[in-house]
This record gives sequence, structure tokens and C-alpha cells, in this order.
Amino acid sequence: MKIVEVFVQDGQIVGAEWLARAAGVHRQLRPHLPDDYAAKMARVLQDARMALAVEGDAVLGLAVYRWHENTFDGLKFYIDDLVTDEVRRSEGVGHALIAHLQQAANELGANGLVLDSGTQRTQAHKFYFREGFVIPAFNFKKSFS
Repeated sequence: MKIVEVFVQDGQIVGAEWLARAAGVHRQLRPHLPDDYAAKMARVLQDARMALAVEGDAVLGLAVYRWHENTFDGLKFYIDDLVTDEVRRSEGVGHALIAHLQQAANELGANGLVLDSGTQRTQAHKFYFREGFVIPAFNFKKSFS
């Protein structure tokens, strides 16, 4: 297994050939993603990056992440999405992605990783706890119609 990075540089997607391969795994977490996955991800990757755990031509898992500085965390390294293909769970894919993200965060000077996870995702929460994550705060959301 290796980690492949997908990102936008000079207006072009580096690693674009991986996007179509990533779509099915990504939809396991985000089934609402549009049919034009590549266009959606081109927009998202303007301000984020994607790390793919791959083996041969297969995407085993992925993480979408970004960083920014704020007054609370300093340099905040935020994971938008983290998913392992359901047929490859408990094989170390998620751990490899977290290790990759931790190294990237360290290189940038961030002091940790941050993510949100839906309250219904109890199996994912067990994984996050095993990986050393804690729940330091509640996340509040106000939706607009």
C-alpha cells in the first residue's frame, strides 16, 4: 500500500487520473456526491488536498484535508473526509492514512489533527479513539432553508 496525493497546482489537478477510482470509495461516506464527481472535487481541491491509500490501481481509502490558522487552535489541520473501502476495513488502511496526515500536519507546524464525525458513526468513533483522538468540544450547526 502507498499513499498518493491529489491536489490543485497552477489550476490543474495533480493526480487527476485517481479521481474516478476514488469516487466509489468516497461515496461510501458521502453518497450524496454529484454524478460529476471530478468537477465537484476540482472545486473542493482548490482549498484542500486528498490523500489516497492505493494498492496497484485500486483505491483502498481516502482522506480529504485542509489547514488554516485560527485563534483557538493556531494552525488547524482539519480532516473533511476519512473513509476506508468497506471491504478493506480493519486492514490498516485508516491507520496508514492517519499516519500520513499526522506527518503532513507535523511538517506544517500544526499540533494535532481535527475532524468531525456524525453521532451515528459509532464504528468510526471506535477507530478514532484507538488512533488517539479525543472529544474536546461539541460542534454546533445552524442550517438555513
